[in-house]
Amino acid sequence: MSAYEKASVKSFKIKKMENIHILKERLSMQFTSRDLLDLIEDSIVMKNENPTDLKQTEKKYVYGISGIQMLLNCSESSAKRLKKSGVIDDAIIQNGRKIIVDSELALKLIQKANNVGRKKQ
Repeated sequence: MSAYEKASVKSFKIKKMENIHILKERLSMQFTSRDLLDLIEDSIVMKNENPTDLKQTEKKYVYGISGIQMLLNCSESSAKRLKKSGVIDDAIIQNGRKIIVDSELALKLIQKANNVGRKKQ
């Protein structure tokens, strides 16, 4: 894409954003059907532009022993044993009795711990 094309796309996006802000300030009774369609189309386009950025920043946490149970689909005693073993210590944030576990990191650590003891065939 040439510099001219990039500039024209950028100016188009700026004009669209200005139109969206103007439309958002109107009362819903003042919308024409075309205005409403433009808003819907623009919101769909905006959501589809950077889906990878949103996924990279999202972290999923589970809370407490019950959260570990749900994450791993195991019993309460198994969840306590796993926490006490230290396998997922890097994924755990604990302040007093409150336990917060980064689920993605915990699963990676468990997978890594399981692969250490296995022999390669």
